[in-house]
Amino acid sequence: MFDVYAIGNALLDIQAHVSDSVLEELKFAKGMMTLVELETQKKVLHHILGAKISRCAGGSAANTIIGLAQFGGKGAFGGKVARDEIGQFYLKDMDAVGVATAVEPVDGQTGTSVILITEDAQRTMLTNLSVASTLTPDDVSEKQIQSSKYVYVEGYLFAGEPTRQAAYRTIELAKRHGVKVALTVSDPFLIQYHRDEFWKLIEGPVDLLFCNLEEARALTGKLDPVDCAQEIHRHAENVALTLGGDGSILMHERQVIPIEGVSCKAVDTTGAGDMYAGAILYGITNGLSWKQAGHLASRAAARVVSQLGARLAKPMTAEEIRQG
Repeated sequence: MFDVYAIGNALLDIQAHVSDSVLEELKFAKGMMTLVELETQKKVLHHILGAKISRCAGGSAANTIIGLAQFGGKGAFGGKVARDEIGQFYLKDMDAVGVATAVEPVDGQTGTSVILITEDAQRTMLTNLSVASTLTPDDVSEKQIQSSKYVYVEGYLFAGEPTRQAAYRTIELAKRHGVKVALTVSDPFLIQYHRDEFWKLIEGPVDLLFCNLEEARALTGKLDPVDCAQEIHRHAENVALTLGGDGSILMHERQVIPIEGVSCKAVDTTGAGDMYAGAILYGITNGLSWKQAGHLASRAAARVVSQLGARLAKPMTAEEIRQG
């Protein structure tokens, strides 16, 4: 039995602290996520030789399900890696944190996300999907889905085929087996191209939508955070709208649940939203109220922001989790 089955791009995160001058030399927009070709990724990795580097299993949905597991939840992940060294590292890392996987590795190269972190805590992500982009509906595990309380679908999957169809297959199987559907918008640029598609999902099968304020504004055309949340909540049963350092807004049963932010010194914003989603999903599938889950998510996201990497370097104690 799983709390959540998550599906998304399986990417090995390679994190490096760099100066602003390195970003200028590489000519990438600071703070943005850019899809790059394999040869470009190789050149970037060569350019940052000597920088402080760490690596771990990642990808947006993977970070969320790892977060859920760190709180003590039971998670499964659908994402495709290759049979190469980093693919084997990826699967071992997921197993080590207690996340079940079911997609068989394939020939090719495992996807990577190089995360360049500057002194102001901004992260510039250079992503090469490689075999992650070949995830198909046949890779989706009906057995794991029907054994879950929620499925969590990464918005990035809608950027191409066949991953888009894998996302729809996950949603279809969830509804067939009475499993709730959570969707994260993932990135404002996706709304630019898939706004109507996302709204059909929000008005249809989605039970819980995760988004940040920029994404909520792009979806609704409204400016005020509460107005945005309420507009989305007119169509989706539940909404989790993050506001960065100002906390978040949860919508549940027509109630606005404001969650205050937690003050911290930002070191690396990588994965804060993913951890927030992991904490919310853990809370609502393990007996916490929505408000308690929100407080847990706010604290967990702040802890991630104040350290290097997308997962908790120091897991929360059982008492901290229980207090939400």
